[in-house]
Amino acid sequence: MATNLDTRSLIGPRVRPGIARLILGVAMVLPGMAAASLLSTPTTGARLPKVDLTQSTHVSSFELASRPCPRSMALVGSSCVDKYEASLVEIREDGSEVPFSPYQAPNGHNVRAVSSKGVVPQAHISMVEAKRACEASHKRLCHAAEWKAACKGPEATRFPYGNERVAKACVDTNRTSPMDRLHGGERSGRSLNDPRANQQDNTVEPTGAAPSCTNGYGVHDMVGNVHEWTDDGSFRGGYYLDTKLNGEGCDYRTTAHARSYYDYSTGFRCCADAGSLGDDES
Repeated sequence: MATNLDTRSLIGPRVRPGIARLILGVAMVLPGMAAASLLSTPTTGARLPKVDLTQSTHVSSFELASRPCPRSMALVGSSCVDKYEASLVEIREDGSEVPFSPYQAPNGHNVRAVSSKGVVPQAHISMVEAKRACEASHKRLCHAAEWKAACKGPEATRFPYGNERVAKACVDTNRTSPMDRLHGGERSGRSLNDPRANQQDNTVEPTGAAPSCTNGYGVHDMVGNVHEWTDDGSFRGGYYLDTKLNGEGCDYRTTAHARSYYDYSTGFRCCADAGSLGDDES
C-alpha cells in the first residue's frame, strides 16, 4: 500500500533518507521486531539485508566511543593527551601545510600543532601561541592536572619511568648549554631566542629519541627535552638542562614568567576530551 509517511519521523533525522527507507522497509516486513535488532543479524531464520550505516552521524559516534582518542594521542582517564611534544605546521593561503621551523617563534604565523615522532619539537613559543596552535587543531592546551597525571603514568611515579631518577632515561643528562657555547653565558632576550640555540649538538633531541622516557600510557618526553606549557600559566617537566630546580621530574613546575614569555626552552603539547576528535586528526 502506498504511503506518504516521512521516514525520518520514525528513524530519526540523523539517518540519511535512503537508509531510512531501507530500514523502514525491513521493519514493515518483520513487524514487532525490536528496533535494535534491525541493525544486527538474527540468530535464526532469514538474514536481514546488510545496511551500510558508516556515513551516519549516529554510527560515527559509536565508532568514536570505541576509539576515544586519535592514534597520535594517548587515553589518560577521560582525556586524550598528545603522545609527543608538539611541532608546528604552517597553513598557507591555499590551505596547504608546510613544516614550521622549531627554531623560531610562530608569532604572526598561521600555524597549528601536530604530534609526531622523530621531529624536533617546537620551542620559542609562549603560552598564548601554544594555546592558539592547539585550538587550530581542534584541541586545547593541557590542563595542569591532566598533564601531570599523564606524565606520572598509571603507577603515579615521580618520573615517567619510576620513582628514582635514572641518568639518560630522558633528555636531561649532561647536555650542552647553548648560551654558554654561543654567548659566553649571556642570558638576555636576544640570546635566549637565538635560532641557533637548539641547533647545537647535545641539546634538544627529536621526539621519542629517548625510548625509556615514557610510561604505561605511551606518552613520551614529558620530562626533559623542552619545557611544556599548561593552561595554568606554568610550564612543566623541565628541559634538557634542568629537570630538578623547580621540582623533580613530573613535579617540575615553573611559574616565574608571563604567559607571553618564550625562549629556546619553552615548548608544549595538546590535550582534548576523550571522544571529541576524529581518528585522522594528528
